[in-house]
Amino acid sequence: EYQGSVSFTQEDLDACYGRLAPVGRVDLVVIGCPQASIGEARAVAAEVRARMELGEKIPDHRLWLFTSGTVHDQLLEDGTSDILEEGGVLLLRDTCPEVTPYNRSRYNYLLTNSMKAEHYLTSGLNSMPTSVARIDECVAHAFDPDLSAGPPPSLGKSHAKEMISAKTWKGGDTSMRGSGLPSQHSFDVTARALVTDIPITYLGYVDPETGIVTEPGHPLHGQAVGGKILVYPRGSGSTVAPYVLMGLSYGGKAPAAILNRDVCPLTLPAASIQAIPYGHGFDADPTIEINSGDLVKMTLKEGVVTVTILDRSPSRDKAESA
Repeated sequence: EYQGSVSFTQEDLDACYGRLAPVGRVDLVVIGCPQASIGEARAVAAEVRARMELGEKIPDHRLWLFTSGTVHDQLLEDGTSDILEEGGVLLLRDTCPEVTPYNRSRYNYLLTNSMKAEHYLTSGLNSMPTSVARIDECVAHAFDPDLSAGPPPSLGKSHAKEMISAKTWKGGDTSMRGSGLPSQHSFDVTARALVTDIPITYLGYVDPETGIVTEPGHPLHGQAVGGKILVYPRGSGSTVAPYVLMGLSYGGKAPAAILNRDVCPLTLPAASIQAIPYGHGFDADPTIEINSGDLVKMTLKEGVVTVTILDRSPSRDKAESA
């Protein structure tokens, strides 16, 4: 069903490049998000080869090219990897810039060809100033560390717009039924709820050490998910999200249980592997019917997840007047 359209022109794209352009000495150039395509790799090789013909080489492996295993094998077969490595490029296989641990004594300002990479690299996962340029300019910065003069930028405070929530306080008795995961056979969990009707982005916007939501403007910003029955419509963002949720589980910071309005492929893998009680597809919207702070009982029996509100949290107005 048609719902609308989005207009994004060449002028809009140019404005994005202008806003995200490098403004200081670049410490490292990263290409590929999550991995470079064969076309991107060959474009980098063409730029590198042109500089090599002038007798130049990228100093200190200042350009990292992230590839999938398949693309890496293709680059080996056609000789592109030889050009890249002889020119000073570091090839990385089956990983991506967002989940790479950087030596912060050397790398504190990155340049990438990917606006997606910039989004995640500047987030809570790495929190590194990152700029964006087209491949030819990225390669030029890799060869010449002093191409962009001046001090590197700092992230500063986020000015993200507040995400608009339709959430209102709900009272009265509520019970709802939904579906569980085939890998989970039974559970019985009672805990306080943490609820939002805005999707949650785990990679970069939920601190992997503390479980605190760090996404600026999100209704749950500053709140910890650990030990709560976490209620949200679905996950959003990177497919690395399940690994973040698994990491929270290993560190004892995971939710006690998760309720999704929609079945969520970014959430259920970790819920299944780590046995985090999980429910979805309810006969009422849990993000609307449950309040943060409600005491919730969640059970799974014969494939049916039943959610019951045992005790309502006070409304914000009542809490403020108390």
